[in-house]
Amino acid sequence: MKNPKLLLLLPTLILSAPPAQAGSIEKLRAFVAQTQSARADFSQKVLGKDGKTVQASNGKLVFSRPGKFRWEYRKPYEQLIVGDGRKLWVYDKDLDQVTVKKLQGALGSSPAELLAGSNEIEEHYNLDAKGMKGGLDWLDAYPTHGDTMFQKVRMGFKRNTLDTMELHDQLGQVTVIRFSKIQRNPKLDEGAFRFTPPEGADVLEDE
Repeated sequence: MKNPKLLLLLPTLILSAPPAQAGSIEKLRAFVAQTQSARADFSQKVLGKDGKTVQASNGKLVFSRPGKFRWEYRKPYEQLIVGDGRKLWVYDKDLDQVTVKKLQGALGSSPAELLAGSNEIEEHYNLDAKGMKGGLDWLDAYPTHGDTMFQKVRMGFKRNTLDTMELHDQLGQVTVIRFSKIQRNPKLDEGAFRFTPPEGADVLEDE
């Protein structure tokens, strides 16, 4: 069964930052100020309470701040998530089904809002630098509102780029996302952020 958290793990997660001596919080702030768009490959796995992998996937993503993104899962199944700035579109190819929601209500205080939304990160998250571990410079972001399924979002920087993101949910599961082939501020085709439901697909719209 597909994990519902995938609706929130949107393509929002590429960081490039200032000089290597800067701390993880400064790197996050610099990303918000300096990065308007990005593209990358990603791998993702969901760990259960026992630390064992219960789901694994990979794909590609692009985003353009604020609020536009395209997140493509390619293996082991195909799923497409598109934010066009106003609506969130989720297309499940196996089910031939499209789910549509208002973007703002769907994101809430999710990682998508943290990285691809507005500039006021610290109005919605408390940031805590955790220092170096395993070759990465870590920070934890704790949502200040109770309307999120995540207890915290942990980000690990390798040199000046986000290498790993961990999403700790209220049920004790951890979703680990690793990035590769990152391009910061590329020229993007706006068509990547438009979605038209395939002919014959079931469309479920939540107003």
